[in-house]
Amino acid sequence: MRTSKPLTVTLGPMQASLEKRLKSGHYDNASEILRSALRALDREEAAIEDHLRAKVTASLADSRKSVPASDVFKRLRALHGKTVKAAKRGA
Repeated sequence: MRTSKPLTVTLGPMQASLEKRLKSGHYDNASEILRSALRALDREEAAIEDHLRAKVTASLADSRKSVPASDVFKRLRALHGKTVKAAKRGA
C-alpha cells in the first residue's frame, strides 16, 4: 500500500540538474533525487538549528555584564557615520 501520493513539481531551469543526475546513473528516478534533496535540506536545517542553539546557550552562559541596546545602537550609529564620512572622502 502506497504511503504517499503522487506529486507534480515544476522545476524550471533546475530540470537540467535533475536530468544530469539521472544520466549519471546514481539515481534510478526523479523521486530518488527529490528524496535525497529533502534529506540534505533536513540535515542542513538541523545543523543550523544546532549551531544557533549552541550560540544562544553560550550567550546565556556569558558572565560579562549586559550592555543596554541603546548604548549598542549609539556606538553603531557613530561607527556607521565614520564609515560614511571616510567613504565620501575616498570617492
